[in-house]
Amino acid sequence: MATVHLRIGDLVWGKLGRYPPWPGKIVSPPKDLKKPSGKKCFFVKFFGTEDHAWIKVEQLKPYHPHKEDMIKINKGKRFQQAVDAVEEFLKKARGREQASHNSAEENSKSNSDDKTKSSSAEARGRKNSTSTLKSSQAGESDDLSPKKRGRPPKDEKPGSSLEPISKRLKIFEEDTGSTSIQAADSTAVNGSITPTDKRIGFLGLGLMGSGIVANLLKMGHIVMVWNRTAEKCDLFIQEGARLGRTPAEVVSMCDVTFSCVSDPKAAKDLVLGPSGVLQGIRPGKCYVEMSTVDPDTVAELSQVITSRGGRFLEAPVSGSQQLSNDGMLVILAAGDRSLYEDCSSCFQAMGKTSFFLGEVGSMAKMMLILNMVHGSFMATIAEGLTLAQVTGQSQTTFLDILSQGQMASTFLDQKCQNVLQGNFKPDYYLKHIQKDLRLAIAMGDSVNHPTPMAAAANEVYKRAKALDQSDNDMSAVYRAYIH
Repeated sequence: MATVHLRIGDLVWGKLGRYPPWPGKIVSPPKDLKKPSGKKCFFVKFFGTEDHAWIKVEQLKPYHPHKEDMIKINKGKRFQQAVDAVEEFLKKARGREQASHNSAEENSKSNSDDKTKSSSAEARGRKNSTSTLKSSQAGESDDLSPKKRGRPPKDEKPGSSLEPISKRLKIFEEDTGSTSIQAADSTAVNGSITPTDKRIGFLGLGLMGSGIVANLLKMGHIVMVWNRTAEKCDLFIQEGARLGRTPAEVVSMCDVTFSCVSDPKAAKDLVLGPSGVLQGIRPGKCYVEMSTVDPDTVAELSQVITSRGGRFLEAPVSGSQQLSNDGMLVILAAGDRSLYEDCSSCFQAMGKTSFFLGEVGSMAKMMLILNMVHGSFMATIAEGLTLAQVTGQSQTTFLDILSQGQMASTFLDQKCQNVLQGNFKPDYYLKHIQKDLRLAIAMGDSVNHPTPMAAAANEVYKRAKALDQSDNDMSAVYRAYIH
């Protein structure tokens, strides 16, 4: 087989993991993103998604020679949108080339006309040459001014260090409008998945649940929804979802029912309360708990569901409202392995990857540890910001240094922007991260393991709640330090 030579700027079909080939463009990776060791690979930006990844060279094919074959085997809506994005990119590129060609022709004609004037201008040119030479010796010409050479003059400051990291990486803003930098091992190329023919139920349409249901519907799943505040269901009914009057009715009408609510009490009330999930469970019915709860709660829910012949899976998610909307969550599952496999198309629709960790309770523990780290990290950032302020240091410089170092991340960038702009619109509720810290500390106590950092962070979040920040984003913990 002939060797295919690829380079930055080439359009390609890239295959990532078990997902089908997807159209993309080879681009330069961020400077701080190391290339994987081993086989040769390229950094690819995928069209129609916000995904970027290192792809091995053997998993890449040139775009144009394989276009027809790829379109035949992939029929998903998001896949077609990605192909349309490529064609739009090519259309714009052709437009730029044509404009450049026309400009060249005009310049050529202009040069031809100028030749007739050159003789008379030659004498004037010799007369002015002496003064021009003196001018260039005295200082740089206009064409060589600092601004035109690509660096700011001494009295002009560089761009603000507060720009999001993704905005400073201009290479990712070309034509498709994608500016998000995702992990190199992301598997969110989910535009051509085949939805399961099972009927899906979903209980809870909060910040996370709303995005999840929207993506399930977009990918063609049959979904029935229920929410304690019924009005939240209206938008999804308009998009094709069916309405369940009670949790019991949803479970009895569906093959697999997911739930995503705020805390352990809400999760137990949903299952054990009046017209609750347990009343709709019978042999073969499946229940997937996506709420972040403690190991004891998930074990209790598993026991009551399976005692009625149901199948149970815990599948909490790592992410935010924005990642939920984008279908870029990370799903952490444990429990019934066959149910995990049955949920494959659902997990592909809602997330970029999923993990299975064995027995029920494993993922509840893992999720609490992850959120404990997130919460403690945010509290530390807020502490650093306020200490910088009271000691007369620039908060913007502090953040710029962080964003250029080893701690750089989308999380850091987004949360710091919230603080500097005073915009605490919830992406992950402060009251929920405080709940997770509290549960993580209790889990540490149960195994006699110290969690002093989490305990300190928990106290700061408790103070923020006392300052009426519960329903703001977790980054509003900053306000606990300035009151």
